[in-house]
Amino acid sequence: MKLLTYRRDETVSCGILTDRGIVDIPSSWKGPNPPRGISEVLERGLPSSGQLQRLAGPTAKTIPLDSVKLLAPIPRPGKVLALAGNYSEHIKEAALKRGFNLGLSDSPRLTTVPRPFLKPATCVLAPGETISWPVYSREIDYELELAVVIGKAAKCVAAAEALTCVAGYAIANDVSARSVTFSKNRQKRPWDDFYDWLSGKWADGFCPMGPYLVTADEIADVQNLKMVLKVNGEIRQNASTSQMIYAVADIVSFLSHIMTLEPGDIICTGTPSGVGVATGNFLKAGDRIECSIDNLGTLTNTLGPRPEQFYEPLVVTP
Repeated sequence: MKLLTYRRDETVSCGILTDRGIVDIPSSWKGPNPPRGISEVLERGLPSSGQLQRLAGPTAKTIPLDSVKLLAPIPRPGKVLALAGNYSEHIKEAALKRGFNLGLSDSPRLTTVPRPFLKPATCVLAPGETISWPVYSREIDYELELAVVIGKAAKCVAAAEALTCVAGYAIANDVSARSVTFSKNRQKRPWDDFYDWLSGKWADGFCPMGPYLVTADEIADVQNLKMVLKVNGEIRQNASTSQMIYAVADIVSFLSHIMTLEPGDIICTGTPSGVGVATGNFLKAGDRIECSIDNLGTLTNTLGPRPEQFYEPLVVTP
């Protein structure tokens, strides 16, 4: 089942995408208190109850897909979590860029744990929207990622049970600013490079997501999905979720021991190799970025214009 959030005639609603069009959930609801958003659909456990399947039956009234504007499936999630370095080849290319050769003859999962970080909810961007170029970076990069959507509260769950807490999956682009203008004239301090990297993940619109949420029951093997990212039609990333260091079940379990995961929370599971920072081939204004994952559709966004003036707080002006 494909669940989506959309705008039509200035009204935001949620629905089920079928071969015939969109079944609007609130207006098709039988009974009081219809769910008004995908997060509420997940909180009520509706995807696994059979109620949505009945709602989307062959006689259900539908809305043409081309008559609506798709939004991110969950436009403002409670938490957006992401993983750094969850594909070995991506770790290698990043290390080589800095002059290191890691080797990595053994899987890092044997000796390490996942490296999560948070992105603010304001990072989430709708399919088709323009990614704003932030005023604090001159180098903008792309990162195709599988997004995991939590379906029920998870606290200290074992990896063997973790996938039962997953409602479904979507595509995400963990857009990244690879440099920060506020480093100019700054005194050198430990950890600044790390915080610069983290700041590069937080800009508004830096997590396009969509085009819809595909429920977990429709994905036979989440660890065997082909992933492709194109910039202006050129393939830049071409990989598979089978190459993850930490599988989805491991990630959900690990994070659930750190914090409570709640319905509607998003976990971006890391990017494969082929990112721009490895070659210096960063995004340019007007670039069209297409992210595709097997069975999850295609997420397309465009990078907006480069700022005329950048933010340099430590530059003294006369």
